[in-house]
Amino acid sequence: MTAAADAVPIVFVHGTRFSAGQWSMQLAALREEFPVAAIDLPGHGERSAQPWSLSAATEIIASAVDSLDRGPALVVGHSLGGYVSLEFARRYPEQLRGMVLAGASASTRGFRAMPYRWLAGLVPRMPADRLTRWNDRLLRRLYPPEVVEATIRSGYAFHTLPAAWHEILGRYDADVMRQVKVPVLILNGEKDAVFRAGEADFARAHPHARVELVPRARHLANFDDPTAFTDAVRRFARQLPAVS
Repeated sequence: MTAAADAVPIVFVHGTRFSAGQWSMQLAALREEFPVAAIDLPGHGERSAQPWSLSAATEIIASAVDSLDRGPALVVGHSLGGYVSLEFARRYPEQLRGMVLAGASASTRGFRAMPYRWLAGLVPRMPADRLTRWNDRLLRRLYPPEVVEATIRSGYAFHTLPAAWHEILGRYDADVMRQVKVPVLILNGEKDAVFRAGEADFARAHPHARVELVPRARHLANFDDPTAFTDAVRRFARQLPAVS
């Protein structure tokens, strides 16, 4: 079975320190129905040597949409990738057909940004090999191999984290949703208290946004329950209006 000619293309954008490998389960589950792609952001995965910039990140998404050659896409962004997707919506509205904002509905302005500033300052002080071993052990303890091995093989972008979050911090709150002109699904883990903090405000700021929770899931909802996460994306993709 191959994707139907009118199936919406889907581009997945990973979260902090990860890579396109974060989406291995979603790509495998959706590729027969939809044209799908997952990108590496600058400084991550196969683009590890590329300097981070938000502008370059949005250009990479745009190139992925073009490469699928199916017109405007549904962009699914998690955490850092969610905020990048919001910037993509601002810069490339003509390439966007819908958005799934996963683990990225918290303001990055004001006092709420303090934990991220602390983390961005802490990571460079820790040896990368120690952080890698800790992340490998954590992922393997929490999740089955088929969920996380692609992420582990691709490595982690600890060196890029400070630059990425310094550019995100201070830039986004619920008002950014007013600039998104397509339907939005705010898809959060039920137990992701930090990144759910502003979900109601984000939803209220957009006329065609709704919130869906992955039961019992945390910040990495697509790892905690790959099936439920994928099903939510699939349902949303099927409901998007046709391109006029």
